Amino acid sequence: MTFAQAIALAILQGVSELFPVSSLGHTILVPALLQWHNIDRSDPTFLAFVVVLHLGTALALVLFYREEWWRIVRALVRSVLRGQLSQDRDEAVGWRLVVGTIPVGIIGVIAQDPVRRLFASAAAAAAFLMVNGAVMFLGEFLRRRQHAAARASRRIEQMSYAQSAAVGIAQAFALLPGISRSGASIAGGLLCDLDHEEAAHYSFLLATPVIGAAALLEIPRLFAPGAHLAGLEALAGGVVAAIAAYLSVAFLTRYFKRNDLRPFGWYCLIFGALCLVLAHIGVLT
Repeated sequence: MTFAQAIALAILQGVSELFPVSSLGHTILVPALLQWHNIDRSDPTFLAFVVVLHLGTALALVLFYREEWWRIVRALVRSVLRGQLSQDRDEAVGWRLVVGTIPVGIIGVIAQDPVRRLFASAAAAAAFLMVNGAVMFLGEFLRRRQHAAARASRRIEQMSYAQSAAVGIAQAFALLPGISRSGASIAGGLLCDLDHEEAAHYSFLLATPVIGAAALLEIPRLFAPGAHLAGLEALAGGVVAAIAAYLSVAFLTRYFKRNDLRPFGWYCLIFGALCLVLAHIGVLT
């Protein structure tokens, strides 16, 4: 991987991780479209490089929500020391984040090796990207039906723990390249009666422990015997991904105050279909 390729992938990941368009899918499809044959997507160190980019994204999210995370962590520590729950909003949000993180952690450990093999397939990433678009349209359709039934919107702290776990399970599907973590979790939040702004907020908070933990677990692969990924590319990529992610979350928090998932759904369907056709005729490999 050249330094320029590493920076390009970092910008791509930093933007597409938080936009509901699948960072993993784009990290596979864009190099294939650009004919970057020097990058072996099936090599374990490629996944490790991608995870370093995710770590940069997680750090950007911590920085963006730094005041809220400080309140949440303090509230969680107080509740543990106290030995019981209270009516504090930050504590309620914190425990819902804990519950939402557990499913993706368990599923990630179980499905790690089978999912990693999908990184070599541009066709699989394109097909899952189309599925991702369909999921966003389905989420918006079901959300409109809820509005028609006059169901009131909830806030994050009003979700049940079962709903928090359900959003976490939805997020776990993003282990498949082409399925967006933020798209799946926002759609899951919508189905739990959150509005778009609250669903995006919960999704971005939920991303931080999941992405951070995955990155810390995978970083040793960068230094494994035979690893061909240079540390400078990984470090620079992580910093650039963090900057791109910070700008992305700043934009999206404003976007979801008045807009929905459908534009991203159209993009995923069209781009995924194009890439699937190109993979079928042998242009993408």
